[in-house]
Amino acid sequence: MSPRRRPPRRSDAAPADDQDGANARMASRVLGYDRIETGPDGRDWAVRAVPGQAAQKVYRCPGCEQEIRAGVPHVVAWPKDDHGLGVQDRRHWHTPCWNARGRRRAR
Repeated sequence: MSPRRRPPRRSDAAPADDQDGANARMASRVLGYDRIETGPDGRDWAVRAVPGQAAQKVYRCPGCEQEIRAGVPHVVAWPKDDHGLGVQDRRHWHTPCWNARGRRRAR
């Protein structure tokens, strides 16, 4: 059996593009979202992807009004400019429903 090899060390001088990406990843970890999207209504939304392993509860998708069962990957979105809005303003969406929200009509 051969000894384990160490991965090469990264230099401290990262390119500017790489540094911006690192800053965005750090912000999402600290602020708790993956990305910011501008919706069809012109508002900014904080969006977080929820992997199937982390989906422990059943939610109702506001896009199709069907259940998102436990274990199903989906997205959570809430208004970025929440001005005092809390956890109750987060909405769990099926990923295709979130992506198609601009093409749907109100029921």
